[in-house]
Formats: sequence, structure tokens, C-alpha cells
Amino acid sequence: MGPTLLIGIDGATFTVLDPYIERGVTPFLGELARRGTRAELRSIVPALTPPAWTSLVTGKRPGGHGVFDFFQKEAPDSIHFQYTSSQEIRSATIWSLASEQERQVISLNFPLMFPPPPVDGCIVPGGMMPWRQLRLGCHPPGLFDRLKALPGFNPRQMLDMELEIKAIEGCPEDEQSAWVELHIQREQRWFEVARHLIQEEQADLIGVMFDGVDKLQHLCWRFVDPACRPARPSRWEREMIDLCERYFRSLDAIVAELVELAGPDATVVLASDHGFGPTLDVFHVNSWLEREGYLSWAQAENGVAPDDATKVGFAQVTRHVHAVDWDRTLAYAATPSSQGINIVSRVPGTDEPLPEEARLRIAAELTERLQTLRRPRDGAPLVAEVWAREQAFQGPHARLGPDLSLELTDGGTISILPSDTLVARRPEPRGHHRPEGVFIASGPGIRSSAEVAELSIVDVAPLILHRLGLPLPDDLEGRLPLEVLEPEELERRPPQRAAATAWAGSTAEPGGLELDPDEEAAVLERLRALGYVE
Repeated sequence: MGPTLLIGIDGATFTVLDPYIERGVTPFLGELARRGTRAELRSIVPALTPPAWTSLVTGKRPGGHGVFDFFQKEAPDSIHFQYTSSQEIRSATIWSLASEQERQVISLNFPLMFPPPPVDGCIVPGGMMPWRQLRLGCHPPGLFDRLKALPGFNPRQMLDMELEIKAIEGCPEDEQSAWVELHIQREQRWFEVARHLIQEEQADLIGVMFDGVDKLQHLCWRFVDPACRPARPSRWEREMIDLCERYFRSLDAIVAELVELAGPDATVVLASDHGFGPTLDVFHVNSWLEREGYLSWAQAENGVAPDDATKVGFAQVTRHVHAVDWDRTLAYAATPSSQGINIVSRVPGTDEPLPEEARLRIAAELTERLQTLRRPRDGAPLVAEVWAREQAFQGPHARLGPDLSLELTDGGTISILPSDTLVARRPEPRGHHRPEGVFIASGPGIRSSAEVAELSIVDVAPLILHRLGLPLPDDLEGRLPLEVLEPEELERRPPQRAAATAWAGSTAEPGGLELDPDEEAAVLERLRALGYVE
């Protein structure tokens, strides 16, 4: 049995991939689907990079693994938020489970892998990892120096957030091609690292994540979605359409080379953390909460809300939250990326805990009112779905998540900024997350030329563990997707179960990821450029 190769493509959606496949832009992705099995992959709530990738590699939803956002509460009853790192993952992962069973792993560019967990193999973290700290992020010790000897190794090009920001901020629109060019080069650098390690290490589980698709779709959606492309593109728009197409051609070639490197006996699993779609609506949820009487802004003498950084950690991110008058506020939204509303844990103006029946009553009231909201432009419902915490986040860590999670009808975003306009409309469609991601699997024992019904993102970990010949812990929320496997394969390798072991947790020092001011600013600017913070 060959290795298992997990190729992560952040934000990939068949809405974009299928037209490229049909036109021959991404021929290998089409071939991979034909030789294997494909399905839509349902993400979690919220359909957001940190919790979704964590769900994929743990087989659990956020209530089970403890990750909800880029920034999250320090404790269930706290209004203090901290930057999310590997220390917040409260569950075993495919990397740790494989290592415990003496399988060698390679994990490249996955988020929340810094500080690196101790595994049997190699880790090069990605996500919001500061490139200057990559030496500390690489595992095992000495790996960074090995990689540094490679001819094309360029950690700054692989991870530098400032390069991304410069590509889209402070330059005319017609120069934004630098954003796409950067990601073409970035994916190539990650591939070169992957190629070297695959050739040098005898790994059983190889994971490589490419995040350029997500970035391009956020800012260039109208150039990649055929339904949103300009009917009569200008010269610059035509260049952007062609450049985005070149990115996908390059990524397709990289995927083809990775699969070839893994060998003919490899199991290949290609998956995304969520999908994508166009959006125009922006819902100013804190202003709506203020109008409904659930939130009050603190007012300084000059009428401007104070910026009290003592109330909440990571002051820049939560500057709008700590402008809240906590003596008169019952509910608030902390970050736009969470798509969530938090209910305070104390009776406003007192130190008394808010009774659980009061929290449930407030949550029910808010849900009912949200469901009655209509879009000004056409009278359609503004909010498609509202999930209570008990619905979205079952598990031991549920209380770290927001009390309510929202999905807007057009897949749009919430804003936490004060605004006189409750529902704003963007001038051009912008890409934003959708719950329908992609799944393609191929290899020995995988059904050929098959398309199956929608799978859950938490089903990927059980499949990978089965392909590695490992038992499935009984605390997994996902299931082994039997419909992906040939019947004879199940007879040859029937699924094994095992009792879940207590999670020992991260060996890193507690307290969150330490960033210096410049690194913190770069993280925030990158998240702001993508619409995750304001």
C-alpha cells in the first residue's frame, strides 16, 4: 500500500473548478475526478478557514476541537479574545494519530500548526505564520536549515503577509495583478518544499495545503466565476481574467506533479475547507443590535466611543467591541469572521452571572427578530439561517463559540462597525465563503468515475485514517464514507474501531502565539484585506 496524499485547496468550489475543467484549463483535476470519486464537501459552521481545516484533520466539529475563529475567547465567560494557534486545538489530529501508530507524516502550509506539535515526521506551518519565525515553526529541529539549502527556498515569498498587502493596498486597481502573480509564485515555492521532502522522507501521510484559491476568489471573484465576469471586459479586466486562469493552470500542474511523486499506489484525497460564491450584502449587526435595544455604545465626552484596550485582548481587532457600554449591553458581535453574536455572561451593570434561562430567552428573541429582517433591495429575507450554540457547536468546548451563528441569504458578511445603514450593498460582487466545498479521492480501492452524494468535512479524517490502516477512534464525529470505497476493498480492509484516548494537549507554553508589534500588524492587515477583520 502506498502513501496517503492529502491535497488541501483552500476555498475550492466546483462552481469555479468545473468550468475550468470543461475548458481544459485544469485538465489534471478533471482526470483525477474521472479516475476516482468526487462529491461536494459540506463545511462546518462557521465555514471559515481555522475551524474548518481543524475539523477536516480532527474529524470533529468546533464544539469537539475547540477552534471557532481567527480570534476567540480566552475562556467561555470572557470578553477577552486571543489570536488562535495550535495551542487552542483540543483534540487529536490525523497527524498525531498517525504518529502515535508509528506512521511518518509530512504536513505543509496547514493553518494552526504553530507552535508545531510533536509528530513523527516533518511540519512546515502555514496560515498566519510570520515568515521570520519559520525556523521556530519547522519541526523537527534542523528542518529549516535543510530547506534553506534548497536552490529556490524563499520563506518570505511563501509566507510574508506584507507582500500580499502591498499587492492590493496603496496601488491602483489596474496594478492588482501583483496579487495573482504573488500566489502563482507562492504555490510553486510550497511545491518545491513538498517535492524535496517527499523524495527524502519515507512518509506514510503527506499533506500539502495551497491557499491561493481562497485569496484570489475573495478579491477577484468576478474574474473567475463565469456568471459574474464582465459582459464586455475592458483591457485590464481581460488581463485579470487571463491571469487568474494562468494561476489555475499552474496549480493544476502542481497537483499533477504531486500525485506523480506520491506514486501509482498512493491514495489521493483532494479537499477544500469550504466553498465560495458571490456576495453583495453587508449586515451591520452591532448597529442592528443597538437599534433593537441589546447593545449600547460607550460615549466619550466629545460623543466619540472610547477605545478602551483594557477590556479586550488584541486591541486592534476588538477596538469596536471594547467601545461597548458593558453596563447596558446584552449581546454583541466580536469579529466579522465569526458570523456570530455573543450574549454577555453577566447581568449588565452587576457582577451577577446571567441566568441560563435568560440567555436562552435572549437567544430565542434575537433569532426570531433576525428571521424577520428583509433586504432593502428586493424584500427577500436577509438572514437564511440562524443556529443556536446548542445546534451548531455540540461538544465539550461549545461555550467558547458564539451564542448565535448567522448565514446571510446571499452568503454575505457581517460587519461589527457602527453604521447608520444596517444593510449595505457592495458596488461589485465579492467572493465569500459558502459551505459547499470540494472532495475528490482516487487510488487503489477507491471507486472509479463515481460521483456520490454530499459528504461532510468531518468524514475526511476517518477516510484518511482507514487508508493508513489505522483504527478509527470512537470519539470521531465523522463517519467512514463507505460509498467512496469499492466493495471488495471493505472486505480486504474492514474498518477497525478503537477507544479514544485522552487528549494530552499541546506541549507548547500556554498563553497564545507571541507576535511582535510588526508581525501583529501584518496579520491584521492581511485579515483586513480579506474581509475577516475591520
